[in-house]
Amino acid sequence: MKKINIAKVSVANYKSPRGKFGLQFRSISAALGRRGHPFDLGLVTLPPGKANYPYHLHTAQWEMYVILNGTGQVRTPAGRTRVKPGDVFMCPPNQPHQVLNTGKRDLQYYIIADNPVSDCCYYPDSDKWALPSKIVRVKGAKYFDGEE
Repeated sequence: MKKINIAKVSVANYKSPRGKFGLQFRSISAALGRRGHPFDLGLVTLPPGKANYPYHLHTAQWEMYVILNGTGQVRTPAGRTRVKPGDVFMCPPNQPHQVLNTGKRDLQYYIIADNPVSDCCYYPDSDKWALPSKIVRVKGAKYFDGEE
């Protein structure tokens, strides 16, 4: 058994060029060695006014979110749903989703994903695909192209 303390897991900062998207991410699974795990666990801190990623869907991946602190909204094809501490929701493959911090303090949540090797992402707002090795339209595109 390998044991870690989440507070000691390194923090990766992620933000888009113009700042619409931004978060801090602790890859708990990577800190545990990740190899052979049936799922990945991450701890996300999303600052006020930010979205986690562009609105997207996964073709094969399941994601489960556990809200720990703060408030926000989850955007899906059905609209926007408010989330608060204690809320848990799941995004199955082919369901577009995005998490937004609409509160005044950090929104913090765990994300649990099965991360299948064959997963691709589609971005409905900008009509792009993320393949395992690149972001594409009919011709190549940068990740945040058309999002901000």
